[in-house]
Order: sequence, then structure tokens, then C-alpha cells
Amino acid sequence: MIKSICRGCSNPVISTGRSNVHIGASANLEVVDKFCYVGDMLSVDGDADAAVEARIRTGWNKSRQLVPLLTNKDISLIMRGRLYSSCVRSSMLHGSETWPVRKENEMAL
Repeated sequence: MIKSICRGCSNPVISTGRSNVHIGASANLEVVDKFCYVGDMLSVDGDADAAVEARIRTGWNKSRQLVPLLTNKDISLIMRGRLYSSCVRSSMLHGSETWPVRKENEMAL
């Protein structure tokens, strides 16, 4: 299994080690188990586990970036809640309307 980094979203792309697929005159496609497409993780089995993991990671990164604002006592609790909802929660749920979500995925989010 070979791991490489997607330049677009810094998520790992996991290769199966299978051979490339020849699709034309001089074009080959690498066969992978998971890959990042427009910031969303897609997996070969079609479930949402990889996408949920990637979105949870995104949510944690956003919350780490906002720690100074979310812990600031000078900002009202209502405003901090709105900041959390608009930045952290929205980044975690982006694109989730197209996922085939199971109860485990829902609980993880």
C-alpha cells in the first residue's frame, strides 16, 4: 500500500498497489482505494466513512484556528455560538447531503 498526499486538500490518497489501467493511446489511470475530489474523500466501496473522517479532520482544524475567538470572554456566548455554527459546523457538514450515511457516521459527526 502506497500513500501519497493530495496537493489540493492534503488528505492521503491510498493506492492498492494494483497495476495501472490502460485507457487510450498513451494514457494510464492508477487504481486507488480512496482519493480526494474537490475536497471530499471518495472510496472504492462507495460508503461515506472516508468522507466523514476527512470532514471531522476539517472541523477540528477549523476549531483549532478559532480557539482564540471561541475562548475569548469579551465575545458574547451567543456570538461564539454563531461563529462555531457558521465556521466549524458548516465546514464539517459541507457536501454531506450526498453521502450514504449510516448511524455510526452520524454519531461520529
